[in-house]
Amino acid sequence: MRITMDLNELRVLSVVIPCFNEEKTLHELIRRVLEQESVAQVIIVDDGSSDSSVSIAKGIDDKRIVVRTKDKNEGKGSAIREGFQIATSPFVIIQDADLEYDPKEYSKMLKPLVEGNADVVYGSRFLSSGERRAVYFWHRVGNNFLTLMSNMFTNIDLTDMETCYKVMKTSIAKELVIKEQRFGLEPEITARLAKMKLRIYEVPISYYGRTYEEGKKITWKDGISALWCILKYNLRER
Repeated sequence: MRITMDLNELRVLSVVIPCFNEEKTLHELIRRVLEQESVAQVIIVDDGSSDSSVSIAKGIDDKRIVVRTKDKNEGKGSAIREGFQIATSPFVIIQDADLEYDPKEYSKMLKPLVEGNADVVYGSRFLSSGERRAVYFWHRVGNNFLTLMSNMFTNIDLTDMETCYKVMKTSIAKELVIKEQRFGLEPEITARLAKMKLRIYEVPISYYGRTYEEGKKITWKDGISALWCILKYNLRER
C-alpha cells in the first residue's frame, strides 16, 4: 500500500551516530541533526573515546538524545549494531560523527521510503548535482572499483556502495547481522541487503570530505579489507 506523509510534520527517523574521538565536530553535528524535522531519536554510541566526546553528547539537553558508551574501542560496526537495536522509529539512518555528510539530506533520502517505493535508500556522493568537496583522487578511484566489484556480485547497480548514508526500515536494520568492525561493514551491509531481495534506491547527496589533517581515518588498508569483505560475504557465506 502506498504511504503518503509530510516529512515536515512527522518525526519518523532514528539517527545512529557511531562516535570515536570526534570532539571537534560532534556538538555541531548533533545540532544539525536535531534541526531536521523528521528526526525522532538520536542514538550516539561512543566507541571508547579518550577525548571529551561523551561529555559533549551528554551535555546537550534534548529528550530525543540517547547516549551509550563503551569502555574500549570495539569498532564502528559494533556501535552501529547497538544503535540499530535501540532504534524505535519507523526508519533508521547511519550518520558519521564528523561533518562530511549533511543532515539536511534526510528528507530527500526518506522520500522513497515514506512513499512506499523503497525499503532501503543509499545517499550517493557521485550522483550529486550539489556541492562536493574535491579531496583525494585515488579515494574516488578506489571507491569506484569497490562499488563495481560489489555490484558484480550483488547484481545491484549502485554508484556509491561505500557511502555512510544508508537509511532503511528499522525492522530491516534489526534483522541485519553485522560482523565487521571497521570499514568492511559497508560491503557487508550491502551484501546482506542484496540477499534479502529488497527494493533499494539511490538519491544524490552533497559531500564535504575531510583531509587526513582534519581527522579522516580511512586508509588504503581499509580498501583491501573492503575488497576481502566483498568476496567473503558474497561468495564464502553463500
